[in-house]
Amino acid sequence: METLEQIAARIAAAVPGVAASVETNPAVRAQSSLVVGRDHALAVARFLRDEPGLQFDYCSNVTGVDWLDATLKEKVRVKRVVDGAEQEFEETVERRRPGYLEAAYHLYSMALRHGPLILRQRTANRVEDTRLASLTPIWRSAEFQEREAFDLFGIVFTGHPDLRRILMWDGFADFPMRKDYVEPDDYEYEPTPHDAVLEKARRHYPVEGAA
Repeated sequence: METLEQIAARIAAAVPGVAASVETNPAVRAQSSLVVGRDHALAVARFLRDEPGLQFDYCSNVTGVDWLDATLKEKVRVKRVVDGAEQEFEETVERRRPGYLEAAYHLYSMALRHGPLILRQRTANRVEDTRLASLTPIWRSAEFQEREAFDLFGIVFTGHPDLRRILMWDGFADFPMRKDYVEPDDYEYEPTPHDAVLEKARRHYPVEGAA
């Protein structure tokens, strides 16, 4: 398989105006991802599937990720004049990164027997604008998994053929996989409390037979 840098360069040549970059994952050694803007994600997905040398014809899974607001520390080189001479120093600066939601697609080529390629697209933020492009029109296997990301993270997949909850009920008002999700304290309605749930139920009523 070509390197992600080579694939990103080919995408830039094939899809006008696209923003495609390669991002390393510090948590997983030697694993990098291809990050594309949501406005061109569908065109990029079609290119990855149809380009003869790539043929990523199978999406094995779609994963949602919630990134909270964060303050990142970065080391920068600055120049200062000390005693009449210019010197270079290393400083640590802080940069605020607004939160966003992300969908990661794991792609393989069954025809050419290579992969995985991890394709990511990100929302503008995690509150007002949580839209991403649905890639189900390219990989039908993404249909239920995009619904799961919609249900649990609140990612709205534009162009999805049947975007509705798949695990939670229609009246459920929140997204259980968000990092700031607050679990409701409704354990007084738990009919058979046990283990950790038993401790939470005790706050509401005595449990028969409990020590």
